[in-house]
Amino acid sequence: MPQLPGTDLTVSDLCFGGNVFGWTADEATSFALLDRFHDAVPSTQSPFVDSAEMYGNGLSEQILGRWMAERGARDRVVVATKASPGEKEHPLAAAEIQAACERSLRNLQVDTIDLYYAHYDDETTPLEESLTAFDALVQAGKVRYVAASNYSAARLTEALDLQQAHGLAPYVALQPHYNLMERPVYEDELRDVVAARGLGTLPYFSLAKGFLTGKYATGQTIDSPRAKGASAYVGDKGDRVLAALAEVAEAHGTTGSAVALRWLADQPTVVAPIASGRSVEQLADLLPMLDLVLTDAERQALTDASA
Repeated sequence: MPQLPGTDLTVSDLCFGGNVFGWTADEATSFALLDRFHDAVPSTQSPFVDSAEMYGNGLSEQILGRWMAERGARDRVVVATKASPGEKEHPLAAAEIQAACERSLRNLQVDTIDLYYAHYDDETTPLEESLTAFDALVQAGKVRYVAASNYSAARLTEALDLQQAHGLAPYVALQPHYNLMERPVYEDELRDVVAARGLGTLPYFSLAKGFLTGKYATGQTIDSPRAKGASAYVGDKGDRVLAALAEVAEAHGTTGSAVALRWLADQPTVVAPIASGRSVEQLADLLPMLDLVLTDAERQALTDASA
């Protein structure tokens, strides 16, 4: 039963990525995806959904907001969204953060955002100004907890030190790029900071832009918006990882996608990986990770294959 460190947020083992809402999934499909995800999450956990101001220029948040309102699901769902850069000159200036939060609250049709991220670092704005603005949202009850996405280890440490020194609401989570194909930046630089400071990690691109689904193996051509990004992983290492995933998946009678997500969820400091699907059928391949249990040997085999 995952809990985000330093919070009272008990979340699902999988965080559903709302980037697809209004992009590769229309509103009706998005509602179907959210229904399926909501129903799959055990009653002891809260379905965890991740969005951002910039996804569909607010459309992702709007669709999620309409779904929660129509289903009466707000009290069960943990909602994360982000203050995004877009075309802003100073994305994390205090006024921009305030305005972004107000837009997200309206889009989501909620009074409070559970987890609110700085989507990207903004070195054009003094860090203390940004952190003070995030703290003000917490003090006003518009945001429960704040978090960072796409921060370097050095900037994350600087931010946490400033928050502590000035008594500001601390970042409780980090959303980095991390998966079986992308390990060094997180494991060599960020993981120690996260562990030492008691944060939880919520990785994005958990399936390596779809590569770890196995659809993009050597010689395969797939019509997908993710195809170009996923193709970067085709090669010897990719083949090793897909073979290891297939072996473990066969042993459990499940999908390689579910195995890849469970490996990630089992890594130190990770609370819940973020992944999405543009159809209910794609989502069905991910959901077995919710109750999948890997052996130590299986986890090690995947770790070794991805080294």
